Amino acid sequence: MKHANLSAKALAMLVCLSLVLLAGTYGPLHAYLSAVKRTDAVQAAFKPDETNKPLLQWIEQQAPGKAMTAIDAVNDRVWKAIPGYDGREVDVQATYRKAMEAGIQVPIATAKFPWVYREIKPAINLSDLPMLPTYRGNPAKPMVALMINVAWGDEYLMPMLDTLKAANVHATFFMDGMWLSKHMDVAKEIIASGHELSNHAYSHPNMSQLGAGKQREEIGKTEKLLDELGVDNKWFAPPSGDYNSQTVKVAAEFGLRTVLWTLDTLDWRKPPSWSIVAKVTSRVGPGTLILMHPTESSKGALSGIIKAVRAKGYSLGTVSETLSTDRI
Repeated sequence: MKHANLSAKALAMLVCLSLVLLAGTYGPLHAYLSAVKRTDAVQAAFKPDETNKPLLQWIEQQAPGKAMTAIDAVNDRVWKAIPGYDGREVDVQATYRKAMEAGIQVPIATAKFPWVYREIKPAINLSDLPMLPTYRGNPAKPMVALMINVAWGDEYLMPMLDTLKAANVHATFFMDGMWLSKHMDVAKEIIASGHELSNHAYSHPNMSQLGAGKQREEIGKTEKLLDELGVDNKWFAPPSGDYNSQTVKVAAEFGLRTVLWTLDTLDWRKPPSWSIVAKVTSRVGPGTLILMHPTESSKGALSGIIKAVRAKGYSLGTVSETLSTDRI
């Protein structure tokens, strides 16, 4: 009787072992066991005290050809203050480690090779230049910004926000202070959607016609409203693009740089939406700042503008992102 029980137990163990082996070969354990084997192989191939010299030497040889020199900010005769753009260099050791961890044992020229870069900052930045306004980003940076000046109405503003959300695009809204004071809830919604808010004076004046004291009042009142919203603002866009050297200096007193536009949609003239899209398609380039307003024309054109910019291979970002030196 005991012999029979032992035989039954042995048979049961044999059946269980067979099932485990089958699961490891064909069943749900197969993927797990394969992953463990691959991990073991990579760990065996990459040991801190061993060096794959051919791979390391190949990375060192390729590195100079992948480096890009940082571009300094400049004051241009036409475009005034143009921001710089970060350069880059290969981090040889980090790239080598990443390649070994990925199981790459031999030099291989492929777009998927795990290069690791360090960014190199420009020697000269906007803050180092004599104070001039900015009209565009660096032409080497493939990014475009939508700068939307808000000084009247909200009939078309909310639909434009919906379009931006659907396209996963963040824009910069330059707020007229008088309008902002009456629409703080709308402004909070714009901020919550990830957009940037900046200063567009308080009562939409021609800044060049104001004395320094009045200019401070116009910028200061709107800046106070932005502060109440928790906005860390960096930019001032003069209404109608009207400014003088005093305007730039006064804005700087608030820690703001004066910014204008590269491409004006002229949407306030109520052109057909298709003509705005055509204009952007033909004129947009890297670093372009596109001026818009919450008008019916721009509401209808916005989706087409986004598609046109992306079709040319450019990213869309806020004014701060586009004018930063950070690489895409």
